[in-house]
Amino acid sequence: MTAPRISFEFFPPQSLEASFRLWDTVQVLAPMGPRFISVTYGAGGTTRDLTHEAVTTLHKTTGLPVAAHLTCVNATKEETLNIANAYAEAGINQIVALRGDPPKGSGGFKAHPEGFADSCELISALADTGKFTLRVGAYPEKHPEATDHKADVEWLKRKLDAGASEALTQFFFEAETFLRFRDACADAGITAPIIPGILPIENWKGVKKFSAACGTSIPAWLDDAFDKALRDGRQDLLATALCTELCDDLLREGVEDLHFYTLNRPELTRDVCHAIGVTPQVKLQNVA
Repeated sequence: MTAPRISFEFFPPQSLEASFRLWDTVQVLAPMGPRFISVTYGAGGTTRDLTHEAVTTLHKTTGLPVAAHLTCVNATKEETLNIANAYAEAGINQIVALRGDPPKGSGGFKAHPEGFADSCELISALADTGKFTLRVGAYPEKHPEATDHKADVEWLKRKLDAGASEALTQFFFEAETFLRFRDACADAGITAPIIPGILPIENWKGVKKFSAACGTSIPAWLDDAFDKALRDGRQDLLATALCTELCDDLLREGVEDLHFYTLNRPELTRDVCHAIGVTPQVKLQNVA
């Protein structure tokens, strides 16, 4: 079985200590030869400047293709496109275009009076510039705001038709969840690549809270397994084994790309990559 192409997602640091952690994480994972790395955008646009700084710094220092997350929350069209143009001027030509999460306690997404109404408007405007490769989010389980699973598929098709070239999914815990979604997308006429998002479980309590917020279901067997592993101090071993098995199941079903949500902690992601055949690409230098 051929090793997959991979990509990694990071979030922007909000302290000096977090900056060092991000740098260390990138140094550990960069030798895996990712197709690209991406940097997230906080809810309500709260990390806009931090994201821009992290993206441009990584672009300058790593030599890796960097994709910037960009949302249309709490910003005018002009402000959003100015950010995009600043990326283009810095040599960054990949964007993950998202509607974005509303600020906490705001009662849901409300478009800025002078902003983009939704992700499709944002994608279309970015595509019209001709400057970017665009990726979008996809939801193998029902988005908390969607009426049903069919609506998620239809919305994804609209985003791809607006100018995006591929989709990155929300994380999930069972391969069948992704495979059913992939089949539904194919039935709807979607031909663009849909890349499964993989979350190695660093902190089970935190992942459960995160899952509840974004609509990711937790199988009973998984909750039980981590309860036992935490009692025995085997949670990292369990996390590595389960994530490796999930990736292996996807690869056996024809998946060729995996997108890892690293949470700026590289060890589990690195170990899973090694287990599925992704090895460091060592460059020989000063060879006589």
